[in-house]
Amino acid sequence: MSVPLSIVDDQFSADDHRYMARAMALATRGLYTTDPNPRVGCVLVRDGEIVGEGYHRRAGEPHAEINALTAAGDNARGATAYVTLEPCSHTGRTGPCAVALQEAQVGRVVVAMVDPNPQVSGRGIRLMEDAGIQVSVGLLEVDARALNPGFIARMATKRPFVRMKMAMSLDGRTAMRSGESQWITGPEARAQVQRLRARSSAVLSGVESVIMDDSRLTVRAEQLGLDNADEVASRQPLRVIVDSQLRLPLAAACLRAPGRTLVVTTSHAVDKRERLIDAGAEVKVLSADAQGRVDLPALLEWLAVNEAVNELLVETGATLAGAMLKAGLIDEMQLFVAPTLLGGDARPLFALPGLTQMADQQRLTVHDMRAVGQDWRIIASPLVTGKIDDTKVP
Repeated sequence: MSVPLSIVDDQFSADDHRYMARAMALATRGLYTTDPNPRVGCVLVRDGEIVGEGYHRRAGEPHAEINALTAAGDNARGATAYVTLEPCSHTGRTGPCAVALQEAQVGRVVVAMVDPNPQVSGRGIRLMEDAGIQVSVGLLEVDARALNPGFIARMATKRPFVRMKMAMSLDGRTAMRSGESQWITGPEARAQVQRLRARSSAVLSGVESVIMDDSRLTVRAEQLGLDNADEVASRQPLRVIVDSQLRLPLAAACLRAPGRTLVVTTSHAVDKRERLIDAGAEVKVLSADAQGRVDLPALLEWLAVNEAVNELLVETGATLAGAMLKAGLIDEMQLFVAPTLLGGDARPLFALPGLTQMADQQRLTVHDMRAVGQDWRIIASPLVTGKIDDTKVP
């Protein structure tokens, strides 16, 4: 992320914190609907009172600042604007918000974080400062970054934020040896998974998992438990199936489900591609890795650049999960653990061949662990390396 051009004000008042926290809360209302745009909230305060507030609801609709300015009307003049992301300085489907704030004659703008896009980062701040507006940057930046991990990753690294979801038994198994897996976890955990899908730009799975489960990989309104469930479910994430040899059955449920299904392959078999396309799929041929499988880093970059994928949810079996973990492509894991045992013959969580010594193990950093119904949810991230510093392990 670029260094803010304005000096970070480290003397923010208690009121500044309170109003920015309100802007953060507003931004979360767009958690499931703004994709591929970032989630942004804005609060306008004049003489100690909120005179206008708004959030970005959906791509193509007005941004948070415009909604707040509309609500405030003439009361925006001389007000302080609290915005969770640097106001845009370019014209896309909507006009530049930095200009709108200038034209409304606000007196001060407090920005939680600068735009992570290196091509526009800082321009909105400069534009407002050149117009005589006092700009302060950096209030609750950690919270602001947590709102948009995928947008930040796509802008800064040309890759999505990769979140892997897995459900397992207490003994680390995901399905019976036959492949039977419904249901390990309870309805509360499954509702959480639906919300993970709903906030994601795309859901990725391997063809073996899709064949085994015949899963639709869709967001289902009746399982979301949200007041705006129908609206949320109206935007289905892109389904991405990694299928090197084009083995996806033409009758697969995901091909008949609402939304798009993209099959990513290394195969140049024209007849197989055409049959899948006729069945409702889109097919993309990508380069192969050393094992002849889809090059996963290339796939992530392609999804970010060509499909504007911010957050990618991975729901797959042990082989692809292990390959992504080994390649260092997972940013976050959400592991749902059920109070049950499936036994040693059941299917494992990850396929990680080559781990022969304790020094080879892959350690995780656990960020959160809590009960979800009768199950437990663990949020963790892989360490950069699996090597262990014995001095730090109890």
